[in-house]
Amino acid sequence: MSEWREVTLEEIASPDRYSVVGGPFGSSLGRKDYVEEGVPVIRGAQLGGPGLFSNDDFVYVSEEKADRHLGNLAFPGDVLVTQRGTVGQIGFIPLNAPFERYLLSQSQMKLTVDPARAEARFVYYWLRSPEAQHTMVGSTISAGVPHINLETFKSLKLRLPPPEEQASIANVLGAIDDLIENNRRRVEVLEEIARTIYREWFVRFRYPGHENVPLVDSALGPIPEGWSIGSLGDLAALDRVNIQPRDSPGELFDHYSIPAFDDGARPVVEPGGAIKSGKYLLSTAAVLVSKLNPRIDRVWFAEPGTEQRSVTSTEFLILRPNERSHLEHLYLLARDPKFREQLTALSGGTSGSHQRAKPADFLKLPVAVAPAAVLDILAKATSDQLRLARQLARQGNKLAGLRDLLLPKLVTGQIDVSHLDLNALTEAATA
Repeated sequence: MSEWREVTLEEIASPDRYSVVGGPFGSSLGRKDYVEEGVPVIRGAQLGGPGLFSNDDFVYVSEEKADRHLGNLAFPGDVLVTQRGTVGQIGFIPLNAPFERYLLSQSQMKLTVDPARAEARFVYYWLRSPEAQHTMVGSTISAGVPHINLETFKSLKLRLPPPEEQASIANVLGAIDDLIENNRRRVEVLEEIARTIYREWFVRFRYPGHENVPLVDSALGPIPEGWSIGSLGDLAALDRVNIQPRDSPGELFDHYSIPAFDDGARPVVEPGGAIKSGKYLLSTAAVLVSKLNPRIDRVWFAEPGTEQRSVTSTEFLILRPNERSHLEHLYLLARDPKFREQLTALSGGTSGSHQRAKPADFLKLPVAVAPAAVLDILAKATSDQLRLARQLARQGNKLAGLRDLLLPKLVTGQIDVSHLDLNALTEAATA
């Protein structure tokens, strides 16, 4: 640690103009400026997730609009921070990003690091550390919308090791993040295969043997003859076994919550004393469906582990199949956009209303009920893909746990990066 030196973020910023800036001020950027394609706008959706940076859910402004805000642009290699709202979300625009430039939203700021002074990826990982997060949250101005101002951000202090050590630390953490991202992409492919089968069979009704089955009218539109219109309750039941984890303050629980889903869909291990409100006990595999803001795709195929008990937030509905259905079918049904539209309408019809679907009404949602033989074939056709997807997701969660364990120790010098055997660590974590 003797070779580590203390600096401020401002001291390691690029000497170029606009190296530490926020987004456009006030009404100079809004929905009225969005277009179908052009320069992407960096919002909270791009930061704070399981990866360095998300290329999903972009909105765009025209090239002309971006040209009028040259002081608010970000580029590949820049470090990103949410400064307003969810303070402390961190991102890093990869050097191989698909766009040459981005426009910051009003809630984001960026740091362009001078490569002669620091390694940008090291700074990114330091900003994700508990130490930096604690400092930023502690510097938040709570009046109105919580925010941290630009000057406070620039004055944040960190300790930098020699350049080659910064690069080594960033490479180790980056390699783990690359493995996590690779697993995530494989999970997406496998789940899309399963969803495609579901859509083909249960939306377009092109299931095996459909050629000889005519469509008949129903309350939900044409359905195959031999199918019926029923309710979700005909296929599943809700599990609501209440538990108070705080009654067992020293016991560790796998906690399935809305924030945990949004942060990479991995349950958080917490002592009962830290879980303040009542929960539902999750004893066996089930499908968790969010009843809050249902336009957000929060559907979890949950499989409790064996090391500790599992609990879920009461914002989740725990869905279990009956004797004629299967977990695979319930999971794919809950992921179907039409089902999500029904649930959205049931809970108030808007994604920002924070209204909740009532469990009894949830079970009454109308669905097309296929013959048991078709449900059995669907389960067999999708079980391998969904099983492998869950296995890869668990591996990704273990890798994320390894990264989160190493990160604060590496960026503060508690662990000497030269002594790490990354291959052995990742193999042990995913065994």
